[in-house]
Amino acid sequence: MDNPFPYSFNEKRYHTFNYYLKTRYHRKVSKVILDGGFTCPNRDGSKAFGGCIFCSGKGSGDTNVAPKEDLLKQFEENRKVMERKWPDSLYIPYFQSFSNTYGPLEKIKGMLEPFLDRDDVVEIAIATRCDCLSEDVVDYLNSLTSIKPIWLELGLQTSNDEVGRILNRRYDFRDLKDALYRLEKTGIKVCIHIMDGLPFETKEGMLKTVKDISHLPFHAIKIHMLHIISNTALAAMHEQEHYSLISREEYIDLIVKQLELLPPEIVIERLTGDPVAEDLIEPRWLLNKTTILNDIDKRMRQLDTWQGKYYEQ
Repeated sequence: MDNPFPYSFNEKRYHTFNYYLKTRYHRKVSKVILDGGFTCPNRDGSKAFGGCIFCSGKGSGDTNVAPKEDLLKQFEENRKVMERKWPDSLYIPYFQSFSNTYGPLEKIKGMLEPFLDRDDVVEIAIATRCDCLSEDVVDYLNSLTSIKPIWLELGLQTSNDEVGRILNRRYDFRDLKDALYRLEKTGIKVCIHIMDGLPFETKEGMLKTVKDISHLPFHAIKIHMLHIISNTALAAMHEQEHYSLISREEYIDLIVKQLELLPPEIVIERLTGDPVAEDLIEPRWLLNKTTILNDIDKRMRQLDTWQGKYYEQ
């Protein structure tokens, strides 16, 4: 069966991040995780304390091998890890931990400027929140797009604001939409994060999140399966309430349906997460990432479907 999807080198029927990078740079490009030393407004008391209920004490930067070092040392230590698998790679510094535009402009400049002139750095990615994008920060980031592509990674998780309140997210879907329309006027690229399997959210709700964002101005998406990490508010909630997590088969089926609803030009940066084994409570099947991705590919071929098949313009 021929592959009908245009943004693919091989059997993939969705627009992989690898396809985006290789068609642009013609080499392997790896993301290098960094901790810029920021916090979040729902951690420091500006909006709330404790952060989102699923977030670890490291602000999702759990795989950073040198989080306490200065940024260039972090980059070198994490780059060495990537180099073992992908020698002669180019890099994207990825400021992953917490909200990396939540702070003074001078601190943000100090975080980014060491990487702007490096020949081995091709793009820069910054994880943050839609409510942490002041006008001066957006103007500064936009000025950098003439040097290198700048990505903002914005967590949404769900378009359902009631579920968002359970997550302790402390902003609404409307806030994300407002941020996207502001950023549409700049040269900044945007990656949205959504999450499947959230507490008390139905499968119909998870599909609705994709439908709700499918016509918004963004460039890439990361889809994660909710995973329960030890020493989080979510872990305590799960221990008390024992709500059901979706199964591996349900997740694969859901991902295929979500891909069918997304525009084909949207880059798919992730279809599952990378939990740290010793911290993961469940679902343990997430530790077999390669087989999950392989089974998504297999299901799409069996159904003769592809990203965007049911996208309505």
